[in-house]
Amino acid sequence: MRESFLDAPSALTRARAIMHDLADWTALPWPQLKPVTTAEQYAHALQAFDTARIYGNQGRPGVGAALDELRRQSVITFDNEEPNSSFAGYLRLRPDLAELWPLPEGLTLTLDSALPFGHPYSEPDENCTEEELDQMVSVLGPLTLNVRWDCGWRGLPEFKDCGVQLCLNSVWLEQIAKPSPGEFGVWVSLGPRVAWTPEGEAWLRDSGLPLGEPQQGW
Repeated sequence: MRESFLDAPSALTRARAIMHDLADWTALPWPQLKPVTTAEQYAHALQAFDTARIYGNQGRPGVGAALDELRRQSVITFDNEEPNSSFAGYLRLRPDLAELWPLPEGLTLTLDSALPFGHPYSEPDENCTEEELDQMVSVLGPLTLNVRWDCGWRGLPEFKDCGVQLCLNSVWLEQIAKPSPGEFGVWVSLGPRVAWTPEGEAWLRDSGLPLGEPQQGW
């Protein structure tokens, strides 16, 4: 179930308010920053970041040529001195690299190892504090960030797969978040065992949440 908002901070505020008002407990947020896939996102990254994580497969069309150009400009370093067909490393961000966008399929650039989204030794799917999430949203711009909180809804008999999904510059479709620039939404999940029961329907009605049509959750 979904609400839509004008910007990322408004959606984040609303997600927290829903949990504060309706949940008995809430887990730490689980943020997932999506790769930099557009020239607009790359231009934004240039304003706030020096380096980004890059990985891919040299066997995919266009990846080898793009990698050769990055080597020629001496802006890429690899985890291994001699990268195999599958490689990972760090890219030094420069304005002239914008000419490479859009990147070929099979080449991925991400900021999930750069503060505030993470650090070089962090795992991509780590939980964070609410304060760290605030910092992420403050520098988000056109980047895509999805955040999930597991929680226990007050008055429901179980909390398996219950929670809130926050989609920033994306939308929730068919159990997966899809990038959608400029769209910010909050989805509420009651869990598959409860969502379609009379008990779940009564909870939604009594919650007073102005939600849209039901759809598949997670």
